[in-house]
Amino acid sequence: MFEWIVDVLAKAGYLGVALLMLAENLFPPIPSELIMPLAGFVAARGDMSLIGVIAAGTLGSVLGALPWYWAGRKFGPERLKRLAGRHGRWLTVSPGEVDRARTWFDRRGRVGVLLGRLVPAVRTLISVPAGLAAMPMLPFLVYSTIGTLVWTTLLAVAGYWLQDRYEQVSAYLDPVSKGVVGLIVLTYLYRVVTWRPDAAQVDPDRQP
Repeated sequence: MFEWIVDVLAKAGYLGVALLMLAENLFPPIPSELIMPLAGFVAARGDMSLIGVIAAGTLGSVLGALPWYWAGRKFGPERLKRLAGRHGRWLTVSPGEVDRARTWFDRRGRVGVLLGRLVPAVRTLISVPAGLAAMPMLPFLVYSTIGTLVWTTLLAVAGYWLQDRYEQVSAYLDPVSKGVVGLIVLTYLYRVVTWRPDAAQVDPDRQP
């Protein structure tokens, strides 16, 4: 994958950085932990500027977050609550938890978006609850951009400094990404096994 990404960056330049980072948000298996350090490496060779690489990566990543945001917004919390009432065990969420999560997001959602954009795997998924909670577009864009800018800057600068030793970046970050994904999977399985509905949960389609 190293050679393929370097080839795309060499041929497409800043547009290639933006498109790869957009794709990374739509298809998480394409890792930003490789894209941005390699873009920083290409910048260190003089083919692009480091600031331009960071700007392009940030723009592409934020644009890639928007489809997930709009998906959450279109789906809406009420529909999610109905699904939770029927399939709560497999969703590992109850209608009451949907309400509590929305309340938390109304109070602290901006910090959640900002910090979520700094965590592998979570950085893509954080856009969905932002949409479900109907977080206004402008704050979502502002906080998502700030978090993304920090993330892309760290990765690009690491690749720029390491230059021909850029593979060391992936050697450190790949295990972290895999560990986060593994933790998410284990947490999901644990919640499926131990899930209990709300004590006062009522089927939303059942008439009193």
